[in-house]
Formats: sequence, structure tokens, C-alpha cells
Amino acid sequence: MKAPDSPLQERLMAVQRELDGAQESADRELTLVAVSKTKPDQDLMEAYAMGQKDFGENRVQELVGKAQRLPKDILWHMIGHVQTNKIKDFLPWVHLVHGVDRVKVLRVMQKEAAKINRKVRVLLQVHIAEEATKFGFDGEEILALGAPEVWEEFPHLLPVGLMGMATFTEDQEQVRREFSRLAKLHKVLQPSMDEMLRERGEQWSTLSMGMSGDWRVAVQEGSTMVRVGSAIFGMRNTLNTKA
Repeated sequence: MKAPDSPLQERLMAVQRELDGAQESADRELTLVAVSKTKPDQDLMEAYAMGQKDFGENRVQELVGKAQRLPKDILWHMIGHVQTNKIKDFLPWVHLVHGVDRVKVLRVMQKEAAKINRKVRVLLQVHIAEEATKFGFDGEEILALGAPEVWEEFPHLLPVGLMGMATFTEDQEQVRREFSRLAKLHKVLQPSMDEMLRERGEQWSTLSMGMSGDWRVAVQEGSTMVRVGSAIFGMRNTLNTKA
């Protein structure tokens, strides 16, 4: 990573250095997704110049526009709540879809992926927080999705892991418990999901949990992917456009 030329690059380097240290301690690969929603192309290019390739967006129109304009080796993550009527718009552009939180989304995504003959990598979102506003499958539902035969209905989808968001609270022990619960579910599902994914050339490898305020705890509890926005880009900008 080159020397930083701006405050944004300094913040990114600080996060990356800390993540590198955590990765060494955890003895596993950790992926940093820079959450760039509402941020201008210039900010993304500053991060890109420092070697950052994974970026997360939650507005379809914004993701597609940036994907069309910015370097083609960027890996785009759809991190927002998935609206079924928008799937066909973002599907050609994404590297990974976070937040697949209901079977209806899987069915629409399979249909649209088949149309463009593409295998799409997805994360299944589990509701681990006490907040009712968080989306996701409950524990029983996610265990049911661990049956390999379920995925015969979705040949164009590659469920490579789980995603979850902890409660927004100062109680770090509660956050830790929620992340720990998700990590245990991920481990329970691994044998059956690996068996199914092996035939599709993939593996059950991703546990996406942790954001700017709690990623350190998430990594301690087993996260392999963290989504960091404000700690890199600062406070989000306001958009008036719909996406």
C-alpha cells in the first residue's frame, strides 16, 4: 500500500493496518469491504489508489452507475436490503450480494441469474439483533436452508456464507453474544453447505459481520469479512435520488 496523500487515505491505511494485525492473530483471511454508499467517485478512487478493491453500496442506481464509470476490477458488494423488483438491475454488476433475507429473494434472484446465465454469490442474512428493524432469517429457517436438496431449486446461486448485524448498543457483551451465535450457526451449516457447493466450484467460506463500530469484536468472534464506512469515508452524504 502506497503512502497516503489525503485524510481519507490515512483513515483507510489505519483501518487496514489494524485489520492486518487482527488477521495475523486470527490466522485467517479477512476481507475489508469499504462501504462507499453516498460517496462520490473521487472518494472511491482515493481508496482504490491505496489498493482497496471491495466496495459496498446499498442503492441500486448508485451501484450500477459507479460500476459503469469506475475501474472494472472493482468488486461490488450489494449490502442493502434487497428489493425483488431491483434484482435484475444490479445482478450483472455484483461480486457478492449481502442481505439475502427471505426465500422470495432467492427465487427472484435465481430467475434473473438464469436469464443472464450467471452464477451469483450470495450471503444469507440471519436476524441476530434484538432490534425489530433488522432483517434476516431466524435460526430455524437458516438451519432448514442448510439442507443441500433445498438448493436444487437454485442452480444459479452460490450461498457462500452468512451475514448478520448486531444490535446498535453500547453493551459490547451483547454484541459479542450476537456475533458468537451467528458464528456457531455458520459452523453448524458448514459440512452440508460445503458438500453442496463443492459441486458448484465454491465453498462455505464467508462470515460477514462487523461494521465501523463493532468490527473488532466481530473479528474476535470469527468474522471473515467486515463492512467499514464512516471510519474510512467519514459521515455519509445525503442523497435525494431514489434507487
